[in-house]
Amino acid sequence: MEAYILITTDAGKVMDVLDSVRKVENVKNAYAVIGPYDIIAFVEAADSENLTSLIVSNIQKITGISRTLTCIVAG
Repeated sequence: MEAYILITTDAGKVMDVLDSVRKVENVKNAYAVIGPYDIIAFVEAADSENLTSLIVSNIQKITGISRTLTCIVAG
């Protein structure tokens, strides 16, 4: 299962959060972007349960993240 995680950070925290996100296991790529989101990360997980755990337990707990939006790859 693959997904894109769109991340909004607290002001001034983009680069710190980006460094932390890139260190999370199963994050394959992560980039700072310009637009309504600050970071887009591409992740892989074995199934929806593992994807949920990855997001809730690993990504959303990073200091400086204020919001995430998950877009699961359909095909």
